[in-house]
Amino acid sequence: MSRMLYLITGFVALGLGGIGILLPLLPTVPFIILAAFCFARSNRELERWLVEHPAFGSHIRAWRERGAISRKGKQAALAAFAVSVLIALFFAPMPWALAPVAAALIGGSWIWTRPEA
Repeated sequence: MSRMLYLITGFVALGLGGIGILLPLLPTVPFIILAAFCFARSNRELERWLVEHPAFGSHIRAWRERGAISRKGKQAALAAFAVSVLIALFFAPMPWALAPVAAALIGGSWIWTRPEA
């Protein structure tokens, strides 16, 4: 049963990562890394496909080996946080506009303190 749960979670994470390509506040690579983790416990072929993927494979390997995020990845994440904060400040009413600010401060500081790949 746990293999099926890992497989389903892997597909959900992969889907969220795909949506994250389009939405600025939703990250892509962390969901892809989570999908690889889940597929490693449920379906080795899907895991291999992600680890060897030209766009995501290097990020997954860097995270697994050193817990590292590339400088370009860090900059992209922080830029996405900034865009999300600006959109929220212009369009969301208070206090809801502060939720992306809090997410950006917490998530951004954690991302920035990770080793660089």
